[in-house]
Amino acid sequence: MPVYLLDSSLLFPHPNLAEEDGLLAIGGDLSKERLLLAYGSGIFPWYSEGYPIMWFSPDPRLVIELGSVHLSKRLMKTIRSGAFEVRFDTAFEEVMRLCAVTDRKGQAGTWITGDMLRAYADLHRDGYAHSVETYRDGELVGGLYGLSLGGVFFGESMFHKERDASKVALYYLERFLAANDFDFIDSQVPNSHMRSLGGKEISRDEFLSRLAKSLEKKTLLGRWRYGPEP
Repeated sequence: MPVYLLDSSLLFPHPNLAEEDGLLAIGGDLSKERLLLAYGSGIFPWYSEGYPIMWFSPDPRLVIELGSVHLSKRLMKTIRSGAFEVRFDTAFEEVMRLCAVTDRKGQAGTWITGDMLRAYADLHRDGYAHSVETYRDGELVGGLYGLSLGGVFFGESMFHKERDASKVALYYLERFLAANDFDFIDSQVPNSHMRSLGGKEISRDEFLSRLAKSLEKKTLLGRWRYGPEP
């Protein structure tokens, strides 16, 4: 199938027209309007510095059902110990920057370019993008970020400086989403790490069907707060 070249028009080809690796289109921009349209259509940007913007819709897709995050006994002990302080939406851009410099097995460089950071920071200020952060003794040691639309949280990336710090963030994110009537977490491209945390593969058609239904819910905009956090 051809890879579509986008222009200034706010539209995407149907995700089922993507290549085998999920690549659907090239070009366009990272405006708020285009990004929200993309995520609402089951599409996301994924590219490296110096390359044109590339838009993907993989098949299969990896999702995490709420209540299905794998929690080892050791991790639950860490959570119950209160070793990490957890906050929501207090260091969004710092979380993105730390995700960008995290070494990942089998991956050179990062897709979190300067343009991506600025675009998602704008989405954060508009209440669509969110971060969950874990701290120890006041230092940011782990976290994750993503985008929320309707009843779906689109997870973008995680990082940790200490063992289990990002997993604790995921645990509290899942609890928050469940308490606020979300449906599932989109983990995008299947990978062994997210499978180990409870992710499962579903077909693109099933993902798009579930996404459409979830988008009927009202998006939870604004800064997210959890528990006793001020």
